[in-house]
Amino acid sequence: MSEPPSEALDPRKVGMLAFLVSEAAFFGTLIATFLFFLRPIRSGEPNPRDAFDIPLVLLSTFCLLLSSATIHQAHKSLLRGWRWAFLGWWATTMVLGIIFLGGTALEWSSLIQEKQLTISRNLLGSCYFTLVGFHAAHVSVGVVMLAVVLLLAMRDVVTPQQSLGAELVSWYWHFVDGVWVVVFAVVYVVAR
Repeated sequence: MSEPPSEALDPRKVGMLAFLVSEAAFFGTLIATFLFFLRPIRSGEPNPRDAFDIPLVLLSTFCLLLSSATIHQAHKSLLRGWRWAFLGWWATTMVLGIIFLGGTALEWSSLIQEKQLTISRNLLGSCYFTLVGFHAAHVSVGVVMLAVVLLLAMRDVVTPQQSLGAELVSWYWHFVDGVWVVVFAVVYVVAR
């Protein structure tokens, strides 16, 4: 007979894992829809090759992916009791998320104003703005969660002994970054 595990999985971690699995299914559906409806665009319509500003997207992507490293460093610093390092890395993660959102806003502005690609223009516009828009909404929620944890940490509510909230926010942030890798590959590589 085997020994029972010495430590049961925290129900809050189970809840976050269940939430992230449901979000993965949600994004999987959006990505599958994007791929399914990706068809040749009529002549004169904005298409992926002509519409997307790849250098801007690459810069934004770099910032978002870098934020996975900074949040990892923040969490390690928190567990070691390095308060100021935690606050610095956590704030850096937040700034990188905001830069990513700014890049998305600039890209959307260009798509709408210069290329006349809107959510109602064609299937590309509908699928693109829905998929990237939901991702941007998730990043926005993540930035708000990062800000809440930062404020709580500044008030000494988040400590090495009380670190689960920060850990769960970091899970969410890593998830959002991972989803972006797939979205980037589908939208900016496969679609071209």
